[in-house]
Amino acid sequence: MAGELITADRQIEWAGLLLGDGTVYAVAEVPGWEDLPSLDSGSAPRAQQIGSRPGQLLAQSRAISCTIRVTADSDDWPAVRAALLAATTVRQDEQPLIIRLAGQPLLAWARITRRVMSTDTDGATGTPSVSLLWEASDPRRYVVTESTASAVLPIAETGLSFGTPTETGLSFGSPTETGLSFGTPGSTGDLIATNSGTTDAHPVIEIRGPVTTPTVTLGALRLEYDITLGAADTLVIDTWAGTVTLGGQDRLYTATNRSAPEGLVTVPPGMTTVSFRADPASTDPAAQVTVRWRSAYL
Repeated sequence: MAGELITADRQIEWAGLLLGDGTVYAVAEVPGWEDLPSLDSGSAPRAQQIGSRPGQLLAQSRAISCTIRVTADSDDWPAVRAALLAATTVRQDEQPLIIRLAGQPLLAWARITRRVMSTDTDGATGTPSVSLLWEASDPRRYVVTESTASAVLPIAETGLSFGTPTETGLSFGSPTETGLSFGTPGSTGDLIATNSGTTDAHPVIEIRGPVTTPTVTLGALRLEYDITLGAADTLVIDTWAGTVTLGGQDRLYTATNRSAPEGLVTVPPGMTTVSFRADPASTDPAAQVTVRWRSAYL
């Protein structure tokens, strides 16, 4: 699991390698990790007036750098060097970069874009200086543990039992006075998603059948799909990627004209109610929505 190597502050986990305090890879600082990333501003000058009209601010990709001082014995240096080179090679896909500061490990998805290792005398004897640079296309940093919440379609309460057809009347409990039975609990069709971070997080939403025209509402935005799912079907909506798939096949075209663009649907900081609804004829209690997200920080 990502982050399982980290045991203390000022440690970095990358590609299965642990850097920082308590290791042979000493790290002084990590510029860019807690800095606000560069922003694109949508502000526009006011016509024939001073100043601008404030527009939307959107964060650019995050650049994270660090300088490592290796302190390996000369006998250990070949293995230490090989491990560092293997972990910092070029990869096309982004990997989890986890850094713990002030007791809180956070995760960003990043790629190594630069590595500079000294080849002077220190580099030959096991104490080189190494500079690394990562780029995270998504500038947000996330809690390591993913949150999950599920809900089924609304189910009404069964209500009080007024007895058998022979009109025995209400049951006031056993001789031990357990009280009235008010029926089995119903379902509201809602769940609560809590983002403890400082910026919006894009969730992954999974809708399991059987259900027709599934609808998921987060705040003021609705996702609705003109599709019928069987009991073995799961519709996967990745709001960050902007994809809708069923069995790995594209189903984005099933979005109705009442559905918002997937990329606009987020879990903002705080508590958000997520509602699961469907065609009135869909009442199967096996139908379910599952929302997965990570609290996010800029």
